[in-house]
Amino acid sequence: MIARRIGYIVNWQSKISNQKSAIKNQQLILFWILFNLFVAAMLALDLGVFHRRAHAVKFREALTWSAMWIALAAAFALLVFFWHGRTASLEFVTGYVIELSLSVDNLFVFLLIFRYFKVSGELQHKVLFWGILGALVMRAVFILLGVGLIRKFHWIVYVFGALLVYSGIKLFFQENAEIHPEKNPVLRLVRRLLPVSKDYEGGKFFVRRPGLYATPLLVVLVVVETTDVLFAVDSIPAILAITLNAFIVYTSNVFAILGLRSMYFALAEMMEMFEYLHYGLSLVLIFVGGKMLASHYYQIPTEFALGIVGTILLISVLASLWRRKTKT
Repeated sequence: MIARRIGYIVNWQSKISNQKSAIKNQQLILFWILFNLFVAAMLALDLGVFHRRAHAVKFREALTWSAMWIALAAAFALLVFFWHGRTASLEFVTGYVIELSLSVDNLFVFLLIFRYFKVSGELQHKVLFWGILGALVMRAVFILLGVGLIRKFHWIVYVFGALLVYSGIKLFFQENAEIHPEKNPVLRLVRRLLPVSKDYEGGKFFVRRPGLYATPLLVVLVVVETTDVLFAVDSIPAILAITLNAFIVYTSNVFAILGLRSMYFALAEMMEMFEYLHYGLSLVLIFVGGKMLASHYYQIPTEFALGIVGTILLISVLASLWRRKTKT
């Protein structure tokens, strides 16, 4: 009789646990849907309303948009705090800071690409918009693959860790970024498949004359997209070192990428000010890679990791400003 009652209690507890788990999964699916709808709405609002007419984005406008994206990311971190607690919120903030800081260095490469292809300020916004749209899709695929691989084959953590350390060391000794579009295999494939018109055709990627021609703007977009894929090889493992929660990794990445376009225009004229930033970013990559390599032996608390990343970036920015001041 007692054994039967105990069995009923165990079954009842198991049913409650399963119900709670099912509710959590439903909530998570709902959050995935709502978040992606939010992203789609913001992108439509951006291109269809605020930037309907092509124009060169001025510093003040870019600064306003950058502040808005940072504020939205902060609001989302607060939402995660009330939904999943302090740890998940800190993981989101750390992932966001890492992705955003790595993106700042990438912006300099985008600036070189635009200068190389002589893209006007009016057209840069359109290229970045479609480039970021493609980046969102690619990052989602990379994140799901990365999380799945690590959960199935834990040893891949050490591969990612070693890759980040190597990338950090390589970046540390890299003085000046250079671009070589002629070596881009995807770009060479596009040029082989489609003839390219001589001049830009407004904001068009394709024109007919009489056959179908790609414009130089499509060539620029291809270079930006393929360059971003290379960036993702560093940034995605860096965030996976903080958490394997796919939703947190994805949302922190998306918020950083969505703010990347406005940040580009805000920082385009100030890139040369941050002379020592790439040293700070290289140390961030080395630290995060080391965190992954040591994860089996010691788990560095998320708040401690966030503090180290923030301190490294702050010191590199202050050192850059001090260096610029001593030069003048």
